[in-house]
Amino acid sequence: MSTTQSERLRGLLEPLVGRTGLDLEEVTVTAAGKRRQLLVVVDSDEGVQLDTVAELSREISQALDAADAMGESEYVLEVTSPGTDRPLTEPRHFRRNTGRLVKLRLKERGELTARIMTVDDTGLDLEVPGVKGRKPKPARADFAEIEKARVEVEFNRKNAAGDDVPDDDIADDDIGDDDVEIDENDDENDEEA
Repeated sequence: MSTTQSERLRGLLEPLVGRTGLDLEEVTVTAAGKRRQLLVVVDSDEGVQLDTVAELSREISQALDAADAMGESEYVLEVTSPGTDRPLTEPRHFRRNTGRLVKLRLKERGELTARIMTVDDTGLDLEVPGVKGRKPKPARADFAEIEKARVEVEFNRKNAAGDDVPDDDIADDDIGDDDVEIDENDDENDEEA
C-alpha cells in the first residue's frame, strides 16, 4: 500500500474510530487473490466489544464507499482487535497489559521476561519472576531502551492474592481475535463473525 493511500485511509478512518472511543492501531491493504483485503485493527483500554466493532464496520464501509477510497476493484473489509502476538510499541499498549508477563528485548541488557507492575510516562516498573524458589525482583525499563516487546501467554497466571486467573484476553462479549468481515462488493453485503 502506498504511503499516500495509507495516509488517506488513516485520515478517513481515524475520526470514525475515535468517535467510538477506540484507538486506530493499524490499517493494512493486502492482495488476496483477485481481491484486496483492508485490515483495520482497533483497541481501547477497556477492550473491544463485538457490537461496537460490528457497528464500526458498517460505518467504515459506508465511509469508504462514499469517499471511493478503495476504488472500483473488489475488497474485503476486516475490522478486528489485536491478537496477543501483536508487538507492544506504544505506552498505551504496555498500560493495557499491566499485570501481564512480557518478553522485552532491551538495548543494553538483552532479553528480559518480567511482569508489568505499573506504567508511567517514561517506562515500566517490572517484577522479574523468581527462579527455583527465589523471590521475584523489581526491575525498571524505560521506553527509550525497549527495542521489542510482546506479551507472554500464561495458562495459569496468578492474581495479587495468589489465585489462578485464566489467561483470557477477552470477556465473553469482547471480540478478541475474532473479527467482523464485510465483503464490499457482494450484493448482499453479508457479515461474517
